[in-house]
Amino acid sequence: MAEDQAVDYSLNNPDTLTKYKTAAGISHKALEAVTGWCVEGAKIVEICQKGDAFLANEVGKVYKGKKINKGISHPTTVSPSSYVTPYTPLVSDVEEAATALKPGEVVKIQLGAQIDGFGTIVCDSVIIPSTDHAHEDGKIPSRQADLLLATYWANELLLRLMVPPGLLVQGSDEEKAKAQKEKPPTQARITQLLEKVVQSFNCNLVESTTSWLFERNEIEGSKKIILAPGEGAKGDGVPEVGEVWGVEMGVSLGTGKCKTLEKRPTLLRRTTTTYQLKRPSSRQTLSEIVEKFKTFPFSLRQLNDERAGKVGVLESVRAGVLRQYDPAGDKDNEPVGRLLTTVADVSVGADNLQAITKNGMQILAGAPKPDLSKFVTDNKIRDEEVLKVLERPLARNTGKKNKKKKKPAKKSQPDEAEESSDESD
Repeated sequence: MAEDQAVDYSLNNPDTLTKYKTAAGISHKALEAVTGWCVEGAKIVEICQKGDAFLANEVGKVYKGKKINKGISHPTTVSPSSYVTPYTPLVSDVEEAATALKPGEVVKIQLGAQIDGFGTIVCDSVIIPSTDHAHEDGKIPSRQADLLLATYWANELLLRLMVPPGLLVQGSDEEKAKAQKEKPPTQARITQLLEKVVQSFNCNLVESTTSWLFERNEIEGSKKIILAPGEGAKGDGVPEVGEVWGVEMGVSLGTGKCKTLEKRPTLLRRTTTTYQLKRPSSRQTLSEIVEKFKTFPFSLRQLNDERAGKVGVLESVRAGVLRQYDPAGDKDNEPVGRLLTTVADVSVGADNLQAITKNGMQILAGAPKPDLSKFVTDNKIRDEEVLKVLERPLARNTGKKNKKKKKPAKKSQPDEAEESSDESD
């Protein structure tokens, strides 16, 4: 125990970032694979099973022979069009297990891997292609285009608003010191700016969309940013250098209000609450959960006996030992787009992982950038304040190695937003 406490698990330790990056690489590979399996008629439960098997297989290939905890930081979930929360049906729930993907719907894929408790989670929104009515030249029609563009650009804006003020300012020491004295935007201000983005596409933020500080063995840390907070919801804290965050963006074609769905909660995670469980079946189930998943989210279908697990978790949920995520959907049953990006509020020198410098934000795991030329819509961002923020880089370009990366670094700038929208005008 004393040896464990002496280890530096912060990003000052290059091993920590290496483990995050290893987990991120696995998450990216799994996301790509699962996306390819999301086709018309495919059953969601089977996709989720294949996704988890893929994650487990890839995790097994790294850090072989080393006694470290590694596994899945978030089970594979595939959420239908109007779902807000991750969806992972059970094989034993016959009706839910029959749920298949429909052509043209927007589905959200979420999954993740962890190495030594350092978890990365990624979520992307994709449109299920239709085998009979494929869009000409792969073009995405207006309302679907509005949703995905609003989600993409709102996410880009949020990431930039999370970079600590003054961190990337160039100029004299006096100019840098002045910039660093600026206060970060309040969470209310962040919501206001994001609303300008999504409303440009006639969309709305999903209420209480939450980004969390990630820590070792913890994906819901001591800080959180809540967008469009619902009644009683309140964020706390601002991102700082040396932190890792799970940044979430949720956008709806409806009002953004949510409703609880009449579905079985199948996604759970262990809390820090301790309680002497009375039932042997409850203790057995909890023991399996602790051994397999630690404190990371899991699906009931991942348990050895899914049917027994449905009963075995009940006492732990009532006692607060396990937290269940109640399924939620858009109140208007409108399509919802979601993204989840794991980021570090530091950047590492390109030549050496040991050269940790204050160069900005590094995306560890995120959805691939969409082909903006395929979106057909007359809507675009016109607000000058928003466009100015979108012009900011996420990180400072450093080192000789980065010279080849200068062109890609410009691809997320607002000029491109205008160009891609102008093509559709």
